[in-house]
Order: sequence, then C-alpha cells, then structure tokens
Amino acid sequence: MVKVPAAVRAALVVLLLLALLVAAAWLMQRRLVYFPDRSAPPPAAQVLAGAEDVSLRTADGLSLGAWLVRPPPGTTDRRIGVLVAPGNAGNRLARVPLATALAGRGLTVLLVDYRGYGGNPGSPTEAGLARDVDAARAYLAERTERLLYFGESLGAAVVTALATRHAPAGLILRSPFTDLPAAGQEHYPFLPVRLLARDRFPVRDAIARITAPTLVVYGTADSVVPPAQSRAVADNAAGPVRVVVVEGADHNDASLLNGRQLIDAVTELAGGDS
Repeated sequence: MVKVPAAVRAALVVLLLLALLVAAAWLMQRRLVYFPDRSAPPPAAQVLAGAEDVSLRTADGLSLGAWLVRPPPGTTDRRIGVLVAPGNAGNRLARVPLATALAGRGLTVLLVDYRGYGGNPGSPTEAGLARDVDAARAYLAERTERLLYFGESLGAAVVTALATRHAPAGLILRSPFTDLPAAGQEHYPFLPVRLLARDRFPVRDAIARITAPTLVVYGTADSVVPPAQSRAVADNAAGPVRVVVVEGADHNDASLLNGRQLIDAVTELAGGDS
C-alpha cells in the first residue's frame, strides 16, 4: 500500500472542505440573497387611511397582494403612479412611511410585495421578480396617466430590468448595485460569487439601454451596497441622470426611506413643486 504523505492528505481535506462549501453556496445561495418577511400584513386601511388592498396576477398564475395608496383628500392628484419595488428584506408594511410621503406629494403609490413576501405564494428568483413587477406595472398603468418606477437596493435592479421592457416616465434607483455578484462579493469575499451566481441582476449593463430620466440616490455610509457601485450605475445611464448623495446615511437609515432629500428629488422628477 502506498503511503500518502501527511501534507497531501491535509491538502485533500482542504480541497474537500472547499468543494463542500462551494456546493452548499450553490444550493443555498438564494437564502443569502432574499430575506422575506412571509407574514401577511394587516388590511391596508388599518395601517394607512385611504389605502386599498389589491391583487396582482402574474404571467405564471400567482396572485400577489399589494397596497394602492392614493393622494389624501385636499392634495392635488397628479395622476402619476409610482411603482415601489422593495429591497430583499421585510414586506410592504415597512414601506408605509415612503408611501405616505409620496402620496402627500400627489402621487399614487403601489407598494409591491414579491412572491414569497408579505403572505404571497411562491419563492423569489430573478425571473419571478420580473414577472411580479410586470403585473404591478400593468395594474398601475390602467389607473394613472404616467408611471415612475422606484426601486430600493435589490428593487432598483428589478425596476431597471422592467424599464428595458416597458419605458417609464422616470426611474428612481435608491442604493443600486452594479450587479448582484458584485454586491455579493463584497460580503462573501471567500467565495467565487460571480461564478456561482444563479441570479445576476445586471444593473449597470441594463441602465446603458435606458433613456428615461433617472434619479440615483445613495448614502455615503452605505455598508451594504458600496457607494461607488451606485455612482457607477449613474455614470453608465444612457439618459439624463440626477444623483442625490445623502451624507452619512447607511443603507437602511430613515433618510433613505422617506427623507426630505429623497422625497423632494422624486417630486422634482415627477414634475411637481416640493
């Protein structure tokens, strides 16, 4: 029997462990990307006066719950819809402050929950989220005259892809990454993320094909999406772009949810006074 040197045995063990780690990352990777709050929110009207529970029907047959929030009484209705595509965590209940602020500026807001989020059936994937926002856009287009797409973080990738299929009147990207593998590599530097990624969300490439007026908003202290990635997305936009930098803001700070700089910038993009 040939005796295998200890150094070789150790190297084989290391290679085996690495192979197992990579295999686990491949199989479990979507659990590292999507963090849904699967609980169903309460009825919309219990949370926000005048809000309405609506159902969105996707091309693959899912029925998704969402909230439609109209401008409150006494506010001029601009007949502009804002499709809000959220980030990778929580559900629509956490976006109520954003919807309240935008509706107060005369905008009609559709708070979307993806498949697998907020009591909705299914499991999130890049292709699935595309179907979800396609259904949301079709619903909102029937009820408003112009559409703005608003995406936060992962949602920025979702609405950028949507804009390549259906051009909006304006595109708002809050804390966008250049692509999902690039964002993932920041958090898992020990893994070959770009090689393994099943969902890719190529924002920087897609924005180069979009001519709609675009607003990019990010915080200088973002610990989830590097500010340089958000800036790179803005630099690659094919159409007119405005960049709003929120000094000292981290990824989930209130200033990037419904802060005055953000809401004023969205109102300006919509063509209204702040």
